[in-house]
Amino acid sequence: MNCPQILVFFLLTCSAILLKLYYPQEQDGSIIVVEKNVGLNYGLLGDNLPSPSKVISFYKSIGITKIRIFDPNTEVLNALRGNTNISVIVGVKDQDLAALAAREEAVKDWFAINIEPYLADVNITTITVGNEVIPGPIGPHVLPVVQSLTNLVKSRNLPILISTVVDMSNLQQSYPPSAGMFKPQAREQLVPVLKFLSQMNTPIFVTIYPYFAFVSDPDHVSLDYAIFENKYPVFEDGLMKYTHIFDAIFDAFVWAMEKEGVMDLPMVVAETGWPSAGRGKFTTPRIAGTYNRNFVKHVESGKGTPKRPNSSIDGYLFATFNENQKPAGTEQNFGLYNPTNMKPIYKLF
Repeated sequence: MNCPQILVFFLLTCSAILLKLYYPQEQDGSIIVVEKNVGLNYGLLGDNLPSPSKVISFYKSIGITKIRIFDPNTEVLNALRGNTNISVIVGVKDQDLAALAAREEAVKDWFAINIEPYLADVNITTITVGNEVIPGPIGPHVLPVVQSLTNLVKSRNLPILISTVVDMSNLQQSYPPSAGMFKPQAREQLVPVLKFLSQMNTPIFVTIYPYFAFVSDPDHVSLDYAIFENKYPVFEDGLMKYTHIFDAIFDAFVWAMEKEGVMDLPMVVAETGWPSAGRGKFTTPRIAGTYNRNFVKHVESGKGTPKRPNSSIDGYLFATFNENQKPAGTEQNFGLYNPTNMKPIYKLF
């Protein structure tokens, strides 16, 4: 082989390797493109779900490298042993927060039981304290548990972030985004958490569902605006132009934080998605697939939002499977895959 031939062969070989790395093959032969900033929520509210070991193998086969679980499920964590290429967010159960907030020793015990055994061979990157409990009766317990866990991981030099997950019900006003502000109860319970996270440079995890904004006000929120299909801005907020409602919701939360003196706090989208069934013509596999594909493209673009341009967005799609033990209707139909055969409900990537 002469030099030009060797060079061509080398380039073709590298291209083939890169294609295999970035375009893994799904079990049915279709190509899946996985963006590094997009992960999956792994819920377990179903009686027909595949075993955790099968699910973790499935994640590996489709190139998923980030997942979120809602509690320290031992079967899932054991299935993850040795799969350190998959990073994991582990949630603290809502019902455990009161007891953990009451005693720092209880936090140490919880960590020793639920996290300690997996530190060596499971890539636990984050612990989230409660899921959408602020604002509410459990909300006041979040901050002391976040503080205790943060002190614990820092005392041991563990690279684990401690945060919480909140939804957009914390916003009293969200339109236009620059008018974003928190409700009084959210100010009381959430703002101290945000200020602590800001001191620690730890992101707040938020859930953003344009689907619910759309179905609650379809006369004023168009479907294209909700599923990233608009080609031109719908409205302007000062110098900022909004083409998608996702960006408007995201930025309203940013504005609300800034009004409380919390500047530049990173935000991770803990959940977003669209149901493929359960509510007539606006919950179909086609529409759900369109929303989720466009969300992935939005993340891939690196454009950020009008308020935070050119800032990458980390996000987790909800959810891996349809879960038949959730409330009937749309709640059971946010899954990307059918749990009985692990086939996609619609083409995602």
